[in-house]
Amino acid sequence: MRESIVGKKSFEFAVDIVNFYKRITVDKKEFVLSKQILRSGTSIGANIREALNAQSKMDFIHKLSISQKECDETIYWLELLYTTDFIAEEDFKKMKNKASELLKIIRSIIITTKNKIHNS
Repeated sequence: MRESIVGKKSFEFAVDIVNFYKRITVDKKEFVLSKQILRSGTSIGANIREALNAQSKMDFIHKLSISQKECDETIYWLELLYTTDFIAEEDFKKMKNKASELLKIIRSIIITTKNKIHNS
């Protein structure tokens, strides 16, 4: 159940990131930082999808750990874009809140899975 929730949320976030990328490249003519956030923001869901098809619990944790790193990197790019005035505060807060929620879910799943491994 949790995996499907995180899968759905990560896909929705990837759609938001793609739309955000399209907007920032058209409106602000920013192509370097926006490409970075496009890569990291869409990679979150791709790695979650791989985790859902993992060959073992350790592989599952590994793929989710990559998603966790990509999610944290996405927050970094959002902070940088905001601080350098490429995005408005409202857009920043909205996107950062979604990314932070996703990061918390991913971390929780990793911790729960690790605990299940150690307790079995």
